[in-house]
Amino acid sequence: MVAAAAVMIMLLDDEQAAQVLSLFDPGELRVLGEQMCTLGDVEPETISEAIAGFVAHTEKLGLGGHDRIGHVRSLMTRAVGDMKADHLMRTIAPEAPRASPLELARWLTPQSLAPLIADEHPQTVAVLLVQLDPQVAAEVLHLLDEDKQHDVVHRIATLDAVNPQALLMIEELLTRRIAQLHGQAALAMGGPREAAEIINNSGKIVEKRVMPQIAKLDKALAKQIESEMFKFEHLFELDSQSMGILLRSVDNVMLIDALKGISEDEREFFFVAMSSRAADGVREEIDGRGRVKLADVVAAQKEIVKSARMLAAEGDIQFGSGDDEYV
Repeated sequence: MVAAAAVMIMLLDDEQAAQVLSLFDPGELRVLGEQMCTLGDVEPETISEAIAGFVAHTEKLGLGGHDRIGHVRSLMTRAVGDMKADHLMRTIAPEAPRASPLELARWLTPQSLAPLIADEHPQTVAVLLVQLDPQVAAEVLHLLDEDKQHDVVHRIATLDAVNPQALLMIEELLTRRIAQLHGQAALAMGGPREAAEIINNSGKIVEKRVMPQIAKLDKALAKQIESEMFKFEHLFELDSQSMGILLRSVDNVMLIDALKGISEDEREFFFVAMSSRAADGVREEIDGRGRVKLADVVAAQKEIVKSARMLAAEGDIQFGSGDDEYV
C-alpha cells in the first residue's frame, strides 16, 4: 500500500504533490519519503496497478453529502485563501448562505464601489479597502479625491485590529448606500505590506503623489512601505538588458553574498544577463564562498535593491512593460 501511495504521489506535478504531502504527519512523511526514494524506475504495469488499487479502494467508500458546500468552501480556502475562496464560492454556489454587505462590496466594480465611499472618512475607506483584492482596491484608490489618497494609504499602513463595531458601521453604511443606488469579527488587517501592494498596483503616478505625503506624516512608516513595495524578488522582472545595467553597478562581493541567499534556479535570472565566462566565474565564487550569515545576505540584497531603485528613478532601467506597472 505504501509503495502504491508513493507511485501515486510521483505521478502528480510538484505543486500538487507538495499540497498532498502537507496533509501527512512527520511519521507518515518519513515512511512515504523513504519509499519514494527507493522506487527506482517504475514500469507502466506498476503505475496501472497503483491506479487500479486506488480506484478499487475508493469505490467502496462513497462520499457523504452533509454540509457539502461547507466542505468545498473549506478546501477552496486552504487552496487559495479566504478572499479568493469567497469569490469562487459566490460563482459555484451563489445561493449558499453567508452574505454580508462587506462580501457584496468585493463583487462590485471599482466604478460602482468608489461612489459608495467617496464622502466617507479616510479611516472608513481604509478599513474597507484592505478587505478587497489589491488590484480592485488600487482602482478604487485611483477614483477617490486626490487630496484624500495619501491619508487613506497612511491609515491602511497603520491599521491594527479592527473593532467589530466599526465593521458593523461599515456594513450598515454599505447596506444603506447600495440600497440607495439600485459575521463580523475583529480583523487583523492592513500594515505596510498591504499599503505597498495597493500602491504597486496603482502605479507610478499614485506612488509619486502619495509617498511624499506619507513621508511628511511619518518618515519611518514611509520607509517601511517602500521596503515592502520593492523587494529583491522584484528584480526577476527585469529583462536581460536592464539586469546587465544593474549588475555593472553592483560590487562583485555584494552580488555573491546576495545570490547565496536564493536558489540556483533563481540565480539564472542574473546569469543570463552575463557572459558565459562571467557567469561561470560567479558560480565558482559562490561555491567557494562558504557559509554566509543571513544578515549579510539580507544586507547585500538590500543594497542591490537600493541600486535598482536609483537606476529606475533615473530611467536607466525599467520593470515590467514600463508605464505604471511597478515602482
